[in-house]
Amino acid sequence: MAAGPAAPRVLNVNVGVLGHIDSGKTALARALSTTGSTAAFDRAPQSRARGITLDLGFSCLRTALPPQLGLGPGELQFTLVDCPGHASLIRTIIGGAQIIDLMMLVIDVTKGMQTQSAECLVIGQIACQKMVVVLNKIDLLPEGKRQSAIEKMTKKMQKTLENTKFCGCPIVAVAAKPGGPEAPESENPLGVSELIEVLKSQAYLPSRDPSGHFLMAVDHCFSIKGQGTVMTGTILSGSISLGDNVEIPALKVIKKVKSMQMFHTPVTYAMQGDRVGICVTQFDPKLLERGLICTPESLHTIHAAIISLKKIQYFRGALQTKAKFHITVGHETVMGRVMFFSPAPADFNEEMKENVFDFEKDYLYQEEYLSKDSNSENKENDQAGEVQLPKQQWALLEFEKPVTCPKLCLVIGSKLDTDIHANTCRLAFHGVLLQGMEDKNYMETFLPKLKVYKLKHKEGQVERVMDDYSVIGRSLFKKETNIQIFVGLKVKLSTGEDGIIDGGFGQSGKFKIRIPDGLKPDTKMLLTVASKKKSKAGKGDTAKEDESSKNDSAQPVTISLLFKRYVFDTQKKMIQS
Repeated sequence: MAAGPAAPRVLNVNVGVLGHIDSGKTALARALSTTGSTAAFDRAPQSRARGITLDLGFSCLRTALPPQLGLGPGELQFTLVDCPGHASLIRTIIGGAQIIDLMMLVIDVTKGMQTQSAECLVIGQIACQKMVVVLNKIDLLPEGKRQSAIEKMTKKMQKTLENTKFCGCPIVAVAAKPGGPEAPESENPLGVSELIEVLKSQAYLPSRDPSGHFLMAVDHCFSIKGQGTVMTGTILSGSISLGDNVEIPALKVIKKVKSMQMFHTPVTYAMQGDRVGICVTQFDPKLLERGLICTPESLHTIHAAIISLKKIQYFRGALQTKAKFHITVGHETVMGRVMFFSPAPADFNEEMKENVFDFEKDYLYQEEYLSKDSNSENKENDQAGEVQLPKQQWALLEFEKPVTCPKLCLVIGSKLDTDIHANTCRLAFHGVLLQGMEDKNYMETFLPKLKVYKLKHKEGQVERVMDDYSVIGRSLFKKETNIQIFVGLKVKLSTGEDGIIDGGFGQSGKFKIRIPDGLKPDTKMLLTVASKKKSKAGKGDTAKEDESSKNDSAQPVTISLLFKRYVFDTQKKMIQS
């Protein structure tokens, strides 16, 4: 392994430039940066033709290390990640947000918060620690009213951020490209040097760890004649040196690192958080537009996963089990179906271990993610009308096609098919991938280990007494039910006695219940009166029978059968505690 770099210290901080389409993100990145990288500034022909950023663009800005970091002399490099603002490209942004240390939320000062600015804010809250709000296009405000309009928008933004983790973050007003895209280059941007000072004040030492497996998010791949194929991206974990082998897991290909560059400077070593170009030979760049590369065999390709998750508060509507979502895992977005589950009710308040899933425990199946506004069955258990919510909830995700990702990676579920112009947040939940299922036949090999159960509750009625220790019941089973499989299960009568199902009785779904401690005298009386009424009515006409059944149905003795059944138990066993 080659040693670490000996050059003067360069601290790299990744700054995400996010915001609504046309808020001027690319112009801002251009005004800020001193060194453009391969992908910067809408170089892609289709980007230029459409006039919007289609992919993550990267460029960098270098400045002296600020003294507050206590690192001595050296350079601070801000890698600017220009994320597309076009709604259909939100999956690209989600991919980009995972490598961002500091976020710049760009707001068009003449328009304020827009749908995608809100979605970018949500992504920032999930994936990022610090934020700076940039009010752009102040040159469009009439000079006389400019200051008051900026102050008004600043107050508005402070209010919006009040209940987020970015409450109190800096808000800077700029004009990245006075006069708009057609204006001559000689027009100097306004407020950009102030913004650079704010960025320097917000810079922090991101926790970087060179140990562990190498993993890099590749966002561009191209060939250089006579050199080979260059993959550029950001290192998500571990480190890499010249001569190391890397795997492209999606293609099951292993290649040797021939050379490396960081913003046009050759290097021999790079680590987590660095933005780097890696050159390999004999690899067709068309095969990998974007994706992951890693230490050989360190990633897994999975067909399903268990995640811990939280609902995104701005998402309107319930999260239903069996619903389909766009699931972003690592750098891929695929369709997936969800099944939500929670701890067993007795464990609702228990603190769960972070980032670990316990296969020994029992879990309760949920028709939907439980939140303050969900229509869960739990309302019955809670007298105060307050829904009791578990401290932690999970979901089983089943992907429509396999995805390759690291363990414990960020997962975001969205409804990207919602109308782009609807003023609504399309991000539904976020979580952490706890356990992936690599076997294609996970339904048979893996899911039976997952102890998620449904509570079943059946009700019937006592038809008549046989003797002091047994009664005949009805309406608990359908005529065609095989009562044999229920024999031995415990039931409870509404009058308080415990019973055991003894077997079928006749052909019409009726059954016999044994009462080990005997019927109470009151119960016997109740049941005898009811059956006498019935037999009397039987001798008279049918009108009287209807009358009498109305009377006795006011006070029937009901039978409750409660059991649980594990969702993935192939034998469908019924279990009573």
